[in-house]
Amino acid sequence: MKKIVLLMLAFAGFAFAAGNGGEDMIKAYSVVAAGIGLGLAALGGAIGMGNTAAATIAGTARNPGLGGKLMTTMFIAIALVEAQVIYTLVIALIALYANPFLG
Repeated sequence: MKKIVLLMLAFAGFAFAAGNGGEDMIKAYSVVAAGIGLGLAALGGAIGMGNTAAATIAGTARNPGLGGKLMTTMFIAIALVEAQVIYTLVIALIALYANPFLG
């Protein structure tokens, strides 16, 4: 991980020293950042949804009478987890198409 960070910092010098103001390198970094960000958000969302579903199934197995309430709570929790992933998607799209780093 340290090697990747040092490599990105090394390339930052080339980005700012480029003849066109480094716009191409900033665009490339934006694509990489969007891909990594979306990947991490999807991974975290999948783990959160899996844990939520597992806890709901375990709770329903212990007390079947509470299945409806647990299912409702699970859907609310999954919606909140999915909202975080959608927020990441919005930020990634802003970084790709309306890049604030390009002046």
